[in-house]
Amino acid sequence: MKTLTINTPSCQSTIYCGNGAFAERTALLKGKNLFIVTDSNVYRLYKSHITGVFGDCPAYILPAGERSKNYNQLLKILSAMLKAGITRSSTVVALGGGVVGDIAGLAASLYMRGVNLVQIPTTLLAQVDSSVGGKTAVDFQGVKNIIGAFYQPSEVIVDPLFLRTLPRREIRCGLGEIIKYGALDKNIYASLCKNARSLFSEDFLEGITYDCIAHKAAVVCADERDTGGKRKTLNLGHTTGHAFELYYKRKSHGEFVLIGMYYEIFIAKRLERCENNYADSLISLIKRVIKNIPAYDDAGKAAEFAKYDKKNTQTSIISLIAPSREGESVEITLPAQEYCALVAECARTLKEKK
Repeated sequence: MKTLTINTPSCQSTIYCGNGAFAERTALLKGKNLFIVTDSNVYRLYKSHITGVFGDCPAYILPAGERSKNYNQLLKILSAMLKAGITRSSTVVALGGGVVGDIAGLAASLYMRGVNLVQIPTTLLAQVDSSVGGKTAVDFQGVKNIIGAFYQPSEVIVDPLFLRTLPRREIRCGLGEIIKYGALDKNIYASLCKNARSLFSEDFLEGITYDCIAHKAAVVCADERDTGGKRKTLNLGHTTGHAFELYYKRKSHGEFVLIGMYYEIFIAKRLERCENNYADSLISLIKRVIKNIPAYDDAGKAAEFAKYDKKNTQTSIISLIAPSREGESVEITLPAQEYCALVAECARTLKEKK
């Protein structure tokens, strides 16, 4: 088991990563005043683990899926915590994927102005990205993550045990974030290229998970609250990905990150902001994970939802992060109308290739 520590002005957060991390770290939680937040899928798959490790401590089980990441469910969690008698000495345990981690983290930040939080991510996407760094949120009125807080967990427990029950689609979603890190980090990029034919293998994923966490931990230490420009790089693929996710809703977040990266690499190439060979290499990796990139007829209209992206300082200007050369990214800022036109052009180009 490997450990990483995130030291920020607000908190020290320790990440435990590797086989056996779940058993070893949760053994230390026994006997403490805990409140578990999980979802219906995780509870069904790991009920014996949950009861065996945590006993009969109070829990709230979310309906599985992105639709549960809303204000009403947040209030239900807070009500359940109040009914259970949770105090400032209690610990909220977020056991699940990104949705569980986001909403449980926000509940922990709000209840009594903050109680201890432990993240135990059970999906690849949550392990490599969303459980680390302290961003918590719910969706509101059709806008992703618009109500939230920065709230660091005291611990993140990352165990590949949970990956063994994930369907291939969930692995694909996590690979979306992993390829994003590859576009930002030379070493991760080299590992992706070397293992391009075995991206879904358990051995590869176990090693690359730690590398992605280490990259994000360094970024969070340097720019915890996303104000210095460093953390903004982690949004690569997310500006267009989130816009499509809000508009189309038919795929999951990780898949839309992959699609968003493809469209944003096209924009970077079109504007001569990314080296052609490097762009083509990243696109090749993306297509190994999601073979058919959608050529949406109304992609330009869907792209209008990018105006809700939190990186923008005004709705008429779109800011996105794109790869430029190996290990480097670039911020591209352009008028919303031009951005939407380029997204539509990418979709037309995709359609012509089919």
